Amino acid sequence: MLRRRFAALVFVLLASCRERTAEPETKASPEPPSTSSSASPLPNLPPSAVIDGSFSAMGTSITFKIWTNREMAARAAMQDALAEIQRIEALMTTWKDTSEVSQINAAAGGAPIVVSQELIDVLQGARSIHDASKGVFDITFYGLKGLWRFDQDMVEQLPDPAAIKARLPLVDGTKVEIDPSKRSVRLATKGMLINLGGIAKGYAVDRAAAVLAKSGFTDVVVQAGGDLLVKGRKGQADWVVGIRDPRGGGDDFFALAPIRDASFSTAGDYERAFIKDGKRYHHILDPRTGYPATACRSVTVLAPDALTADELDDAVFILGPEEGLPLIEAREGVGAVIVDKDNKVHISKRLEGVIKVVHPPTPGI
Repeated sequence: MLRRRFAALVFVLLASCRERTAEPETKASPEPPSTSSSASPLPNLPPSAVIDGSFSAMGTSITFKIWTNREMAARAAMQDALAEIQRIEALMTTWKDTSEVSQINAAAGGAPIVVSQELIDVLQGARSIHDASKGVFDITFYGLKGLWRFDQDMVEQLPDPAAIKARLPLVDGTKVEIDPSKRSVRLATKGMLINLGGIAKGYAVDRAAAVLAKSGFTDVVVQAGGDLLVKGRKGQADWVVGIRDPRGGGDDFFALAPIRDASFSTAGDYERAFIKDGKRYHHILDPRTGYPATACRSVTVLAPDALTADELDDAVFILGPEEGLPLIEAREGVGAVIVDKDNKVHISKRLEGVIKVVHPPTPGI
């Protein structure tokens, strides 16, 4: 399985549904100043506009957009939200030995590790999706670490099949032993590894939005790579999101939708990938085989929160539309747009009439 994205797979468009630029505008049409019908009118306020900020954390780009007339307060809130994302990164990353996830990995096959309640909650959520998806969402995919190299040090060659076969027994989400009463986690087999790349960003986006809300900002967009949460509106208009064409350019969106109070997350086979002998290989691995999943080109999931969307997009990507859509339809408030391996678009029932397909996805390998 997994992940994660170095460039945004779902973009926010701040203009009309007809616009297809890759970079969002930094300004929006001014909102009329607030007025009062009382004898003592409110003081004149600057017009509201989109205040945006871009940062880096969790191995990807972090973007905040806030519709407000309080720019200084908005920028201070962005820094607080970024600090929250960085806190979660320090807790859940595999890049630092001091993280709780790294401590669990280091103790695989040994004694349980006591961790924060926060991590217990995230791991229990991951196990729930693992079970619901017939095991294809599996945080123990990291047992295949090093066999495929799709990150900055991408190597365009296939692993030895024997090496994949030897590692597959280490990929088994049922062997992540979680004891909520003791707040402990244990990996049953030495050599097992977990990685929360498929859910940590979604969780971080939710937490960042909560920080912005605590500062009084509820008309916002928070994006971490392909994980995006939209709250409120942009003045009198809804925010508009675009879904990238899997075989198009980086600024090509094949579908658009106005969105309010929802999250989008996309899993795609095009950001970290190479083509060899006429076949595409990418970073979303099927834990059942150890090879890149082949059922889809992209899956975009809409959900009430970013964590749920983030958990489901990889699972549906691996399962494909036939098994993935029932998983989506069974959850309240969740929808999906799938581009399958044959480039056919599937839209779940809850998104019918919401998603506007601008053009068919581009063909290609």
